[in-house]
Amino acid sequence: MVANVEPKEKEATPFIATRHHHLLEKAEDYVELVADLIQSKGEARTCDIAARLGVSHVTVVRTIQRLERKGYLHREPHRPITLTESGKQLAAFSKARHNLIIEYLLSIGVPKEIAAIDAEGMEHHISLQTLEAFRHQLKKN
Repeated sequence: MVANVEPKEKEATPFIATRHHHLLEKAEDYVELVADLIQSKGEARTCDIAARLGVSHVTVVRTIQRLERKGYLHREPHRPITLTESGKQLAAFSKARHNLIIEYLLSIGVPKEIAAIDAEGMEHHISLQTLEAFRHQLKKN
């Protein structure tokens, strides 16, 4: 991605990557939560999502509409929210990444409650290379 980039453009690369990660952040959180709710409760409803995320019902409805347009979710009036195949894949990736980060943080002595909070921010901004380094380090322990 940065192979033949001018020096000034190269300096901007971390900021560009972070902005890209921010665009995916909400989608990842929502599909991961929908998958968790389906697994634990058998269904995902907007009221449950709002309660778990600490946001309003209106916020959830607007976000769900946007994610449906992007092809991650499917919804019908008065029916539970379902994941598309693309949504299921994103949810599985997000969950695996989240769990790996928590496992790594716990392995270096971070308390469980703090690891859970830190993982929420880190998971959206961590590269695949860093995840692989975490996985490699965990195997060594």
